[in-house]
Amino acid sequence: MERFDKRENDQLRNVEIEQDFIKSADGSVLISVGDTKVIITAMVDDKVPPFLRGQGKGWISAEYNMLPGSTITRKQRDGGKGADGRSVEIQRLIGRALRSVIDLEKLGERTIWIDCDVIQADGGTRTASITGAYVALKKAIDRLLESGQLEENPLTRQVAAVSVGIPAELNEPVLDLNYNEDKGAMVDMNVVMTDQGELIEVQATGEERPFSQDELNQLMNLAQKGIKELVEIQKKSSTKDKQDIILATHNKHKVKEVSELLGDDFNVLTMEEANIMDEPVEDGKTIQENADIKTEFLRDKLGSEHKAILLGDDTGLFVEALDGAPGVYSARYSGDEATYESNNKKLLEELKDQTNRNAEFKTSISIIFPDGTKKNVTSNVEGVIAEEPEGTEGFGYDPLFIENSTGKTYATMTLEEKNEVSHRGKAIELAKEEINKWIEEND
Repeated sequence: MERFDKRENDQLRNVEIEQDFIKSADGSVLISVGDTKVIITAMVDDKVPPFLRGQGKGWISAEYNMLPGSTITRKQRDGGKGADGRSVEIQRLIGRALRSVIDLEKLGERTIWIDCDVIQADGGTRTASITGAYVALKKAIDRLLESGQLEENPLTRQVAAVSVGIPAELNEPVLDLNYNEDKGAMVDMNVVMTDQGELIEVQATGEERPFSQDELNQLMNLAQKGIKELVEIQKKSSTKDKQDIILATHNKHKVKEVSELLGDDFNVLTMEEANIMDEPVEDGKTIQENADIKTEFLRDKLGSEHKAILLGDDTGLFVEALDGAPGVYSARYSGDEATYESNNKKLLEELKDQTNRNAEFKTSISIIFPDGTKKNVTSNVEGVIAEEPEGTEGFGYDPLFIENSTGKTYATMTLEEKNEVSHRGKAIELAKEEINKWIEEND
């Protein structure tokens, strides 16, 4: 038997998050999860509850309400006697969930009020509220940072929530129950989790029958899958006005460097974040050929409908005394199972009797724009190879490459210092010029 709305058992309903839905709020969203719709606002108040005064800590407080027209029969509005028991339970859950991912000391003595108003209910209103509330909270925090009211970002993690359960008609675990599945569910469970897979709260009930450890494990696996997808939707909603750039790498160090260099107008994604799990075969004879191979691989995987700018880069370390080695083979210098450490060790062994330790880093970048236009840029930096590793920052040959103008290894520099002088930094600046030129011409 199939689900009521024909989804797969591990499939979320369609989720959309529209930011800045309420212009007067510091942060606001309209989140739609299937037919469930919740308006959420985040408002900053420069004071804290009495029990926190003078402690230098902030607070997150949530209120939750279902509007009268949100259900098939009119729901009585919460009035003078306060919220009903269910609403109180849910708003406490929302507050706990958000407070678990924020450093209240870094927030300072201010309260951020989260108001969740359900305008249409079709199951999962509390989980939709938590997922959307994080986005509204982040927007309010971003504005505090931009205005200089906060010096450090107090958010430590993302948080999202999802329902799982065992509907009576299916008698098997499913993800993200709608109302028809939830009203007769034999097992009902709500899971709140961070983007790092840490549990914040699990509410599980055997409504019609007990459930086994095996069923609990299946439900938890479904919840983890769903929350991972919701986290990505949250991220995309926060960057929807930015130009997506897909970088042909799984290397998070490289993505961080490129993101810093390109600036806030761009949303740099790894191949994994673009749902590309395969790897291109880098069999080019030059670093430029390898860069082209990477972007062409992305283009072929994504097809012609994507709107992202594709970026592939390849870097080589060219050592004068080794006739340009490791060069195009820099990443796999010590073999197919090469690591940064094994590559550095081999390089030092090859140079142990050499007095000439001059070297050059080169980066070539291949760019393919959404309309198919291609551009290539290349940059280089000269230096020498140290006699032993120095520094712990960066990656690759960074502990060994001493950049000439600074006399420091890349691994002893901060990311900002490295980006100012590095081969990749200079190449990305050239690429950024080409990207901005294309955007201006196609705006």
